[in-house]
Amino acid sequence: MLVCINVINAGPNPSHATGIARMVPPMALAAAACGADGIMIEVHNDPIHALCDGAQSLKPEEYAALAKKVQAVREVLA
Repeated sequence: MLVCINVINAGPNPSHATGIARMVPPMALAAAACGADGIMIEVHNDPIHALCDGAQSLKPEEYAALAKKVQAVREVLA
């Protein structure tokens, strides 16, 4: 069974509901820990000046760090 969690645009999601980027990493890690096969995360080079959803977007370097943590969680569960 394929499980995909969209931590930006779906369901009960503190990031999208509150529009706070700092809530995206814990939600993504929780999704990975629950076995999600995919996680959708908004990334923007300059979130402050994004035309939409900037407040919930990670910068590329933040995303890269999070991706490493998500991979570490997935390896523990493998």
